[in-house]
Amino acid sequence: MFTRFLVILLIIDSIVLVAAILLQSGKGGGMAASFGGASSSADALLGTRQAGNLLTKASWWAGGIFIFLAFVLQVASTRGRTPTSVLDKAVAVPAAPTAPATQNAAPVVPLQAAPAAPAPAPTTKKP
Repeated sequence: MFTRFLVILLIIDSIVLVAAILLQSGKGGGMAASFGGASSSADALLGTRQAGNLLTKASWWAGGIFIFLAFVLQVASTRGRTPTSVLDKAVAVPAAPTAPATQNAAPVVPLQAAPAAPAPAPTTKKP
């Protein structure tokens, strides 16, 4: 129940984080500025404006909450289980199938106790 609540909070937080990041305006030259394309100063990497507007603060807070919730969910998921080996589990051997018993079946006589078949009678020709 508690983990389900935390997962719902994580999903809501991720939606807020995506919205806060996508609604921000661009701050400069992008990746080209960080590799010396426009300027190699620290302002090119972080932008020239202050990080004080609402969307920037919202994205930092949402990112921090996202990391915290992900960490708590990861710890909670491993808390109740102990690792077990597959080899420790008992293997159930299925019993050999048996033929169903019938009520009108003839008695089974073993081969060694069965009487030998009588030899055929010799045929004689009459002249």
